[in-house]
Amino acid sequence: MAAPVAPPADQPRGLAPAAAAGPWQMALREFRFWLVNYRRTWRGSIYSSVLSPVLYLGAMGLGLGTLVDAHGLARLGGVSYLDFLAPGLLAAAAMQTAMGESTYPVLGSVKWLKTYQAAAASPLRPADIFHGHLLFTVLRLAMNCSIFLAVMAAFGAVRSAWVLAALPAAVLTGLAFAAPIESYAVTRDKDQSFAMLFRFGMIPLFLFSGTFFPVTQLPAWIRPLAYVTPLWHGVAICRSLSLGTADLPGVLAHAGYLAAVAAAGIAVGQRAYRRRLYV
Repeated sequence: MAAPVAPPADQPRGLAPAAAAGPWQMALREFRFWLVNYRRTWRGSIYSSVLSPVLYLGAMGLGLGTLVDAHGLARLGGVSYLDFLAPGLLAAAAMQTAMGESTYPVLGSVKWLKTYQAAAASPLRPADIFHGHLLFTVLRLAMNCSIFLAVMAAFGAVRSAWVLAALPAAVLTGLAFAAPIESYAVTRDKDQSFAMLFRFGMIPLFLFSGTFFPVTQLPAWIRPLAYVTPLWHGVAICRSLSLGTADLPGVLAHAGYLAAVAAAGIAVGQRAYRRRLYV
């Protein structure tokens, strides 16, 4: 009689692995869980996804933009402030969506509702749970960024057909935030640190990563800090595509940086989820 086969290292004893399902098939099961939940709340999120770009582009792109265009058009390379601002806000909206989806929903799943623990008691592995939630975050990023692009077009803030390529660029920007933040959020037991993350992380990035003005207008000593942030790379790639000034080496460099940050976050997240769910 053959000796029993021990479960894999990432499979707790007592649970039979789903032999017929590959890792991404298992992740899709977790993704479908989040999708079913979202079907109950999507209407409210759609309203905010439309209203936010309308307010920002209307108030700052058209309102403040008239003053900027009258006095500082040359500093923006001859483009209107609305055209300059809109793609930067697209990348910033991706960051905000990613941070919203990667903080409280993760903590709620692991601490308050215990849905992660319920999933971990099934054949799903921690990596499957992480990947499934991350896939849902990518879906939310794609939805919100698509709506933002549609609002940009309605405001006439599109100067090139290459703006369509800004959609995957914005999603990649969001993923570069979502993966590391989910890795951090799953280790938390309380939500106090999230307020600090939003206040001292998201807001400074939103203001000083090139969304509202060129980073070259910052003091020389602070520019390197802006250049290493994922949002600056996201703003740069989205803006160049929207304005039609993109060059392939630049796009690949920015995209490669964002992909590297996302990949590092995924690698850390797999270990963080395993440590938290297999105790």
